[in-house]
Amino acid sequence: CLSKGTPMMLSNGVARARAMSNVVAARPSRQFRNFVRCNVSSRGFVTHREFPVRGFASNGVEVGQPRDSVTVAVPATSANMGPGFDSIGIALNVWNTMTVERADKLDILVKGEGHGKVPIDDSNLVVFGVKTAFKHAGQEMPPLRFKCHNRIPFARGLGSSSAGIVAGLLAGLVLSGHSLPVWGHETFLNMACEIEGHPDNVAPAIYGGIQLGMHTGERWLSSRVSYPHGLQAIVFIPESIGETKVARAVLPETLTYEEAVHNISRACFLVNSMNNGDFSALRFATQDKLHQPQRAAQFPHMEPVIQAALDAGAHCAYLSGAGPSILALTSSAAGDVFTQRAEERNEKAVADAMAKAAEAIGTPGRIFITEPTQRGAHVLSALPAFSDKGRIHLFREAGEV
Repeated sequence: CLSKGTPMMLSNGVARARAMSNVVAARPSRQFRNFVRCNVSSRGFVTHREFPVRGFASNGVEVGQPRDSVTVAVPATSANMGPGFDSIGIALNVWNTMTVERADKLDILVKGEGHGKVPIDDSNLVVFGVKTAFKHAGQEMPPLRFKCHNRIPFARGLGSSSAGIVAGLLAGLVLSGHSLPVWGHETFLNMACEIEGHPDNVAPAIYGGIQLGMHTGERWLSSRVSYPHGLQAIVFIPESIGETKVARAVLPETLTYEEAVHNISRACFLVNSMNNGDFSALRFATQDKLHQPQRAAQFPHMEPVIQAALDAGAHCAYLSGAGPSILALTSSAAGDVFTQRAEERNEKAVADAMAKAAEAIGTPGRIFITEPTQRGAHVLSALPAFSDKGRIHLFREAGEV
């Protein structure tokens, strides 16, 4: 997993930039989840590689131990959040998992969402991601077996393509034994953006949470947006698929100053509302003039479902990514919602209202109720394991890694 954090420094007065020139971390974190040896000097840098480091390749990747198999998890994502076209996205607690193992020939098994629809040859994005990671490591991708368990709806505006790209890159890096610089570089993010073309899905898929993304003119850059505990995401998912290239084809070539100011002001309020935990302006902060009105003809359910969610008490609702899914946000969840009194929350009322509005205009679909997740793509298990059985044990929700 490449979630953003920073290597811990055991002495004061060392600038992060200097630290980053000496240390490359596969998965930086501010928590001591695993300790590693890599250029430990008198300044006391601590990094996160479990295996002995063999050195650095000419392209800056850290050379470590190749692995025979790896299982990774990647979250669903919802891009744009209304006004943040191609710039803002949020990770959701709906996960694709994938096991990749060395084999005699390419083999792809798909279970769950997209079964029978996604390609099972080397045009699949998970394969392309793995191949890209091996290429960056200076290696040829070996024959591999892919076992994909997909829970993210396919081609519904919930980041299934980005999940495939990120899952493939992450698995390829682990299998090839290579890691990448994050702070000051975000090489993983930039590799994903080169494939996807924009950061609004891949950034939250990699890092979790709400992420901002932009291109500096030299590279892609991301930044995390804080949000309070208790948010619930209600997603109406039509049975029909939405193709991103079709949704982008209807977008105008030029914009007016009024349209630009409309979205800039609302994107500012969106970030501020999340940071402050003040949702009173959120229904206005997720309004848009750059892409949603242009896509209304393609998705006739969009406006009725958004309005139904707002009328039922949602803080906001918007077209998720390029559609066709509609996402609404509520709050007041505390602890495990299955032990909380239903009258303290309104996500089910919002879900019912969204479903009825869609049904009234003849748009069949289903509802997911979930929540944002601060966790991004991560490794569930690997062979050989990352844990040092004699000294250090790495644990995640699925068990020891």
